[in-house]
Amino acid sequence: MTIMNNENKSVRLFDSHCHLNMKEFHGDLEPVLERARVAGVARLLLAACDEISSRDVLRLAGGENGSGVEIWASAGVHPHDAATVASGLPEELTDLSSNKHVRAIGEIGLDFYYDNSPRATQADVFERQIKWALKARKPILVHLRSSANRGDGDAYANAFAIMKRSGASECGGVIHCFSGEKRDAATALDMGFYISFAGPITYPKAASLREVSQYVPIDRILCETDSPYLAPQSRRGKRNEPALVREVYETVSMTRGIALPELAEAVWENAERLFLRNNTV
Repeated sequence: MTIMNNENKSVRLFDSHCHLNMKEFHGDLEPVLERARVAGVARLLLAACDEISSRDVLRLAGGENGSGVEIWASAGVHPHDAATVASGLPEELTDLSSNKHVRAIGEIGLDFYYDNSPRATQADVFERQIKWALKARKPILVHLRSSANRGDGDAYANAFAIMKRSGASECGGVIHCFSGEKRDAATALDMGFYISFAGPITYPKAASLREVSQYVPIDRILCETDSPYLAPQSRRGKRNEPALVREVYETVSMTRGIALPELAEAVWENAERLFLRNNTV
């Protein structure tokens, strides 16, 4: 992989959502982190999906990786796995939020596209995890995906209703890998949430996403890879990795008509505000 690095010395990039604990990285995590460093990535957040991955990402965050890339972790249960905790969140899971390396609760939310867990269960587990985040005083990483025909299942509208009645604005968080419409971004922003853009914003047919990235205030933007998924256009269909978050930053900066270093510094500040200053542990 070739990484453009002519501006690397002047930028520090944050990948706000990735899954380096997954099997796709088991054979070459060290070079993946080194490529991230060369591309300008100085920090990343590993998103958990269930109790096992919550422990896995925490181990990676707590270890010395030697790359110079700082690793943060989250803890939580993805909507795909909501049925596994339908009877209640294990104490062994919720206890993880007291660890200093755990900066967020997630990823949590609703997925009406795959429906791997019943929708009612997804909603219940989502709400319970918001309450956990409020108690732990951690922001949330929100996964939202509607049905292919949004009329058959609007994850955004349903999630926002849950978030409002649960007081999610008090813990704050980010809508990760945003795939909604401008009105969805407006609702999230009104609740105090951040909007994170991923590889799809680089796709030729993603004009609506790029329009949303122009609409979102610069002090509410985050950028991510969601790796190993959703590689940007240059690597589309192949394994994604944190080094490629640079292409997301480049697309957002070009769309907004600002320099890459300006966007990178704004995103860095946004991440610190969300994950550090409002984080009491």
